[in-house]
Amino acid sequence: MGKIRLMNAKLHRVRVTETERDYMGSVTIDSNLMDRVGILPLQEVQIVNVTNGNRVTTYPVPGKPDSGIVCINGAAANLFTPGDIVLIFTFEERDLAEVLQYGHEAKVIIADENNTCQEFLVQRLIPEQGTVKFHSATPVSAPSNWVSAGFPKLNGVDS
Repeated sequence: MGKIRLMNAKLHRVRVTETERDYMGSVTIDSNLMDRVGILPLQEVQIVNVTNGNRVTTYPVPGKPDSGIVCINGAAANLFTPGDIVLIFTFEERDLAEVLQYGHEAKVIIADENNTCQEFLVQRLIPEQGTVKFHSATPVSAPSNWVSAGFPKLNGVDS
């Protein structure tokens, strides 16, 4: 059946905290935000600037945990300003037949103005009679200590 690319991790409405043009490239992201949704260092990420419509592809490097940092580095810094609201997301390539049989999950953090987790969601594709049903979001509680809090297992893996 072939391969498809599906969104698997998203930081929704985080704010750019700084820009650093004199850097090799990339985006520096609070490592706890990356860990919670499963974004790996050096993994390809898409960044969409909700404030001005710009879109870039780059890779993340982990920033100080619990700092809320989202620093756009290198040439891309010319397209962003501190305070801009952005979406940062990754895709993974999946076999379509496996998705139709087993489904798919994506982890999403909806951030507050300080880039802390306001809400943690799991979006799912649920197999149903040879196709999939989209379950838009399953809210998971996000206590004030969300970074160290345990979340439900997803596909048998701790989230």
